[in-house]
Amino acid sequence: MTITQPDLSVFETLESEVRSYCRSWPTVFDRAQGSRMYDEDGHTYLDFFAGAGSLNYGHNNPVLKRALIDYIERDGVTHGLDMSTTAKRAFLESFQRTILRPRDLPYKVMFPGPTGTNAVESALKLARKVKGRESIVSFTNAFHGMSLGSLAVTGNAFKRAGAGIPLVHGTPMPFDNYLDGRVPDFLWFERLLEDQGSGLNQPAAVIVETVQGEGGINVARAQWLRELADLCKRRDMLLIVDDIQMGCGRTGAFFSFEEAGIIPDIVTVSKSISGYGLPMALTLFKPELDVWEPGEHNGTFRGNNPAFVTAAATLDTYWADGQMEKQTLARGEQVEEALRAICDEHTRLGAEYRGRGLVWGLEFTEKSRASAIARRAFELGLLIETSGPESEVVKLLPALTITPEELDEGLRTLARAVRETA
Repeated sequence: MTITQPDLSVFETLESEVRSYCRSWPTVFDRAQGSRMYDEDGHTYLDFFAGAGSLNYGHNNPVLKRALIDYIERDGVTHGLDMSTTAKRAFLESFQRTILRPRDLPYKVMFPGPTGTNAVESALKLARKVKGRESIVSFTNAFHGMSLGSLAVTGNAFKRAGAGIPLVHGTPMPFDNYLDGRVPDFLWFERLLEDQGSGLNQPAAVIVETVQGEGGINVARAQWLRELADLCKRRDMLLIVDDIQMGCGRTGAFFSFEEAGIIPDIVTVSKSISGYGLPMALTLFKPELDVWEPGEHNGTFRGNNPAFVTAAATLDTYWADGQMEKQTLARGEQVEEALRAICDEHTRLGAEYRGRGLVWGLEFTEKSRASAIARRAFELGLLIETSGPESEVVKLLPALTITPEELDEGLRTLARAVRETA
């Protein structure tokens, strides 16, 4: 693909230096549909990024777009704070009917604010309020958001440094296989909990991702998650699952923890819950934990009614019959087969892959190779990002609605990018 230099002057002169994704993809995007994005010069890009996981159903999904346009055209409420609206009622009824009740999940639903880090902040606050303790345990290479409470339980040193102040009341523990299987699971954690001289204050909760997306596509085993849930129960700690990127079907089931057969005390959901890329977040928790006073946690934009509309349409369209999970797992097998072939072709580069459902990572011995592959993929018309503490993992995050043909096209482009940067 030949790409002419786009006019980026206003972005470079007026917008903050903090911008990041636009540096990896130096073009000006104009429109998008399904798994394709188009820049203002007419170039087409296959999207294996999906809005960092907020576009599980593709760009401008026609079913969701129709529901949104109809709602706007009839002057439906846009901004509702936490007032009762018909749009919120429709979402809550659909969520209960389609997601919670079939899974026998008794959760109360809280709208904490429009972003994932809002959901995490409210989860941490609630856990501390319920247990009357400050300490929260997180895991190595975790990522939970960019506000201060979320950063305190995030592992990435670069992101933590941006806080500018000490990040306290969070203690990291080894994630699954962090020590390459040389130490029994939770040996260190259990020892610290039982030793009065360890210096670890009794935690209020443990927060975990079942698959660490930003941390490098680190996949926790179902058995490890079950043992963690058991440890939390035995030691009087709440279990918080951060399902912001891996929920809403990314790993197959609607919630990523379903495979392990556990029921977390608190679950955070955002990104693709609206289905359309509109800001929306949920904090779910067991009824007995609902100890909030009215207004004790709030936010001006927690009632994003257009997001409620598309969220309800998403659930009714894609989650009522159980087919989405089967399709995602089938697409995941297609990705795994292609990544296995890439790794077989590039054994001398130390190529390895890992993932679940439709989230996958490709890693090489030379850490800088991932960024080179992502750059070449962009030149070839494929949008992929990197993840991991040193951006050492090529991260594949296509829409769940991508067709087999589009998926094959993107995987062939990825293989070419690997080959041409080897």
